[in-house]
This record gives sequence, C-alpha cells and structure tokens, in this order.
Amino acid sequence: MPSLERSPSMCNYPVNKSASFSHYKSPHTIEVLGTGTAAAAPDRAVVVLGAITEGPVLPAVQTENAKIVTTIIQSLLKLNIPREKIQTYDFGIEIQYDYQEGKQIFRGYKVTHLLQITNDRVELTGIIVDTAVSSGANNITDIKFTTSQPGFYENQALSLAIRNAHQKAVTIANTLGVTLVTVPSQIQEITGTAEPIPYAATMLSKSTVTPIQPGQLTIYAKVRVWYQFADR
Repeated sequence: MPSLERSPSMCNYPVNKSASFSHYKSPHTIEVLGTGTAAAAPDRAVVVLGAITEGPVLPAVQTENAKIVTTIIQSLLKLNIPREKIQTYDFGIEIQYDYQEGKQIFRGYKVTHLLQITNDRVELTGIIVDTAVSSGANNITDIKFTTSQPGFYENQALSLAIRNAHQKAVTIANTLGVTLVTVPSQIQEITGTAEPIPYAATMLSKSTVTPIQPGQLTIYAKVRVWYQFADR
C-alpha cells in the first residue's frame, strides 16, 4: 500500500524533542497503530423490499409479480420519492421442486423482484415501509442507515487516528529516553470505514407507522505510522 506523506501541521501537539534525522547516522524506527472514530447522525436510508410470487404457470406468476411491483412504485412516487431513487435491486426466476421418496417433483415457479429505495429523509422510512406493504410488498430484505457525506466524517476519524498514533509514539519515546523525529517517515491507512446501520426487517406488521429508529453512525479509521528516533 502506498505511503502518505504528512506535514507537521497535522500533528500540532507537543513532542518530547524535535530532532533532525540528518544529525544521526543510524536512526531507529518506532511503529505504532492509531485509531480514531467520528460520530454522525444518519441522513440517508436505503430500503430493499419487493414482491415474491409463486405458482405453477410462469407467465401468470410473472404478471402477478409485475402488477404488485408496479403498484409499489406508484405508491412510492406519491410520497414524492424521485423515480431515480427507486431501482431494481434483484430480479430472479426459480423453478421449485418437491421431493417425495427420493423423487424430484415439479411444484412451480418463484418470481422475485426487489426494489432499492434511497431516501434522504430518514424520518419517512417507516412510512415508506408501510406504504409498500399496503401496496403488496411481501418481502422486506434490508433497511440500512448511512450518511450522504461519508468523506467528511472519514477525514475526521483519520485525523484523530493520526493524532492517536503520534501520542503513542511520544509515550514510547519518552519512556525509552530517546528523541523522536516530529514528522513520521511513513503513514499507512488501514482500510476501514463506517458500516451502515442495519435494521432487521423480514415481515413487518402493519401499524399506524412502523417505528424505525436510525440510531447513530460510527465511522472508524486506523493507521500504521512509523517514526524515526535517535539516542539523546
């Protein structure tokens, strides 16, 4: 993984001593891991739901499924959800069999059509789910909450991770009685970011409004940092 050069301005905290690497012939290295987190209130919900239909005649099963999905889409559009925010997430046709006394017996077809709805008004998530269910949706696969500005919070967490690594290096250097070079010789960002908050939902019962709470996102950052040091 490529190294990232960082200027001293990213580490505006005191160190035990400032050292110039050129003054020492045989520098040594301290390797530390730094972690940082940033909290964000979710402002985007991603819902995956749709219709599953079954039957012995494929054209009839497909037609039934298409009618349900069309009804769901129309009901969501009435909630002022932009059409481009409603996309097909999964579509599939399966042949189903029963097994009796070791024999495979044709039972029918299963058609699945799932939609992914992206909504930037998280307070409407429960209404979206209820509207879809009342319009015929019989499968709610996933509900996740995330942020529309991940880069902003990732940078916050990364900055804190670098500061955390520097504090560790200073502690090690002070404990060993050595002089730490202020600017790290190498920084490696370890891949990792926020995981969307899942909301488990397979079949939600119809109520006035399904209560769905987005909670809070935690964005994580982790870095491996190398500092050079020399004897005092």
